[in-house]
Amino acid sequence: MRKALVLTLILLTALIPSKGVHAQSGPLVVATIEPLASIVQEAFPGVEVKVIVPPGVDPHDYQLTAEQVELLSQAKVIVTTGGHLPVEKKIAELEGEGTITGEALFVDDYMKYGFHYAKEYWYNGKDNPHGVWLDPYNAIAIAEATEKALIEEDPANAVTYERDFEKFRERVLAIAEAYKALAPKNATAVIQMPPDEYALDWLGIKAVASIKPEEEVPAIGVDRLVPTAEKSSLIVYGSDSPEQLKNAAIELSQKSGKPLAEITVFWTSGNYTGWLIKNTASILGAVSKGGVVKEPIKTESSVGTYAILSLITGIVLGTALGVILKK
Repeated sequence: MRKALVLTLILLTALIPSKGVHAQSGPLVVATIEPLASIVQEAFPGVEVKVIVPPGVDPHDYQLTAEQVELLSQAKVIVTTGGHLPVEKKIAELEGEGTITGEALFVDDYMKYGFHYAKEYWYNGKDNPHGVWLDPYNAIAIAEATEKALIEEDPANAVTYERDFEKFRERVLAIAEAYKALAPKNATAVIQMPPDEYALDWLGIKAVASIKPEEEVPAIGVDRLVPTAEKSSLIVYGSDSPEQLKNAAIELSQKSGKPLAEITVFWTSGNYTGWLIKNTASILGAVSKGGVVKEPIKTESSVGTYAILSLITGIVLGTALGVILKK
């Protein structure tokens, strides 16, 4: 048993690359937020990646500086969340004016490769533009659109970009497909804010309510959400969200008797696949725990168990793990 555990841990280590450093000598890629940068850097370790929105700043309020406009004019590729953020709307304007000569990627570019918007079932069923990168299949689509843009801008290194993207795609798919095999059927969740939906939707867990329904809409009182939460499988909130909303999620868990899962939406360092594993492990850990959770499920304590289970399941199901590890 011990040997099997050690072997599985070795496989897990092999699956996750070392942390990307946003300073390489290749083409300049500018990402609007850090999670997008983590996708680009992990998928294409030879490129230079810069980020627009500083850590800890609400991207819905941030405006471009003159220095950043100059940076964007030097970029070969610009990666956005899809185009809904103020800085991304400005980037589209600058591209139209000719200030930006590199290729700026928006939602239409991603949709060519399988990107999708989840629906805000709790808010008129509209498309949810927040947190799209938390869905691993969206992350693959973003990486593939970036690959095509890099090849167009730097055709001499096309083979390298194709090889690097394929490794990233296989790595993310292996993790995602293995975790999906562990996900409960017909589960539902109350989330804290719209971005959280994308950490659940790909697992087949439906977000049926949100404490804060939309960016411009006030939060809903906890007591109003208790009946919905009691019928749900878990409560999900972001570790990087405002304290008041964190407290509301914890209170809702206590009053409804449902487990609480903590995820990270806007990380500021590390690899994309590392955060994918941590967030998913926290969600599945909460579902399996059942009952009330007075404190958030700690990602660090649950990630090992569920990452190991995902790897074992992946091997049994014949996923691409073997291919990845050979590479």
